[in-house]
Parts: sequence; structure tokens; C-alpha cells
Amino acid sequence: MFRRTFWFTTGVAAGVWATTKVNRKLKQLTPESLARTAGNKAIEAGHRIKDRAVGFALDVRDNMAVREAELGDALGINENPELPAPRRHIAIENRNYPKYVGGSTYQTHPYNRNEDH
Repeated sequence: MFRRTFWFTTGVAAGVWATTKVNRKLKQLTPESLARTAGNKAIEAGHRIKDRAVGFALDVRDNMAVREAELGDALGINENPELPAPRRHIAIENRNYPKYVGGSTYQTHPYNRNEDH
């Protein structure tokens, strides 16, 4: 009698275990569950890609600064040379205003085109 009870109890336990496993798997395979799982995996992948992109951008920025310093040293841009004294050149001569001749005297042009109109 104990054998029958043992095997009956073992069969019931195996049936309950198998039913629970099957029900869990069926719940995992519903469209809502599949969509939720896919969404979570996509979000995780997005975070991983974002972290890698940020790391890459920071590496590029650091290496760019190092290379810029190397180029500056090679071209002599990073040195502080003495700048030449500023020069003033007249780019366009304005003939409507008196021209400075020297000292404190001004000389005007003998012909002003604007007076003829």
C-alpha cells in the first residue's frame, strides 16, 4: 500500500511540476510578453550603444587635442613669438576729404566731382 501511495504522490508532484512549467512557458509566449521582452532588450541594447558612442566621442576628443598639440609644436604655433609693431595702411584713399600733407597743413584736391551736379 505504501508503494502505491508513493508512486501516486510522485505522479501528482510530477504532474503539478509539469503543468506549472507549461503554464509559465505559455505565458512567456503570449504576444504581450514577447513584445515586452523585445522592448526591454531593445532598450538595453540602446543603452549599450549610447555608452559606447559616448566613450568613442570622448576618446576622439582627447586624441584630437593631443594631435593638435603635436601639430602646433611641429609648426611652431604654440611658441610665443614677438609680434611685429602694428602698421597702418590706407586701403582706399577717400578723395572727398582733405589729405594730410605734413605738420598741421591740409591740402584739398583741386577738382571735386560732386560739385558739378
